[in-house]
Amino acid sequence: MTVEITAELVRGLLRDQHPDLADRPIRLGARGWDNQLWRLGDDLAVRIPWATRFAGLLLRKEHRWVPGLAPRLPLPVPVPQRLGEPTERFPHPWLVTTWIPGTPADRAPVTRAVDAATSLARFLSALHRPAPGDAPTSGSRGGPLADQTQGFTEALAEATERGLVDAPDAVRAVWDDAVTAPPWTGPALWLHADLHPANVLVADGTFCGVIDFGDLCVGDPAYDLAAGWLLLPDGAVDDFHAACRPAPDAATVRRARGWAAARALGGLLIGDNGVHDRPGGKATWGPPADAALRRLVATVRAG
Repeated sequence: MTVEITAELVRGLLRDQHPDLADRPIRLGARGWDNQLWRLGDDLAVRIPWATRFAGLLLRKEHRWVPGLAPRLPLPVPVPQRLGEPTERFPHPWLVTTWIPGTPADRAPVTRAVDAATSLARFLSALHRPAPGDAPTSGSRGGPLADQTQGFTEALAEATERGLVDAPDAVRAVWDDAVTAPPWTGPALWLHADLHPANVLVADGTFCGVIDFGDLCVGDPAYDLAAGWLLLPDGAVDDFHAACRPAPDAATVRRARGWAAARALGGLLIGDNGVHDRPGGKATWGPPADAALRRLVATVRAG
C-alpha cells in the first residue's frame, strides 16, 4: 500500500461516499494482517486494507455473504453495513461494519474452558451448513489435506531450523496420520476458514465474538474444527467435539488435527518476527501456536 491510512483519510472517504457517518468520532482500533480497523463511534468500524493487495477483494466477499449468515450464528460477528468503492483518494474497496467488543484470544486467556468449548461448538455447528453453488471457494483452505504436504513440510523445516519446535518428528506424525484419514465426501459446507486466536474475541474468560470473515469459503469442516486445538485450553477439545452437532467422526478429527498442526506452525513463524515481510505479523501469535502444537504432540504420545 502506498497511501498512509489516518483518521483524516477515513473521514474523507466517509464524506465522499457515506456522508451521514462522516461526523462520528474516529479512532484507531487495530492493525491486522490485511486491514486496519478504525472505530466509528461506539457501534461501527471501518475496515480498510493496508498490507496486502487482495484485501479489498476479501472485503467485497464479506459484504456479499456475511449479512446472510450472521443471523443464524450464536456469537456476535461484524456485519457489513456499507461498502466503500475505490477512488482517487484511496484505490481499494473498504467496509463499514458493526463493532464487536472483546479482546482477541491471543491477548486474553480462556479461563472458562467448558463454556468456551461449548460456545465454539455451537458457533461452528450453526455455520457449517451446505452452501449455495455460487459460494466462494479457496485454493487451499478446506480442500484435500494432502495437497498441502509440501507447504507443511517447508513450514516444519523452517520452524525447526529457527528452534521453534521441540519435537518435529511428533509434529510430522500428526500430519502423516491426518493425510491418511479418509477424505471429506459430504457437501461443501460454509467455513470461516481463519479461526486463529487473533480472530476470536474473549470476555469474562470465554468467547464473545468471531471477527474477520475475509477467508470465508466452502469445503471440509475439518479445517474449522482445527480451532479446537488452536483456541481452547488443555483438556477442552473433547468437550468441544462432544458439543458439536453433528459430532465429528474419527476421520474428520484426524484431518482437523493435521490442519491444526499446519496452522500452529504458521502461527509460530508469524510470531517469530513475521513471514514474507508482511507488517501484520504479531508476536502474540507465537505462544498460543506453541501451546497448540504441545497439545497435538501429546495426542501422538498418548496413542
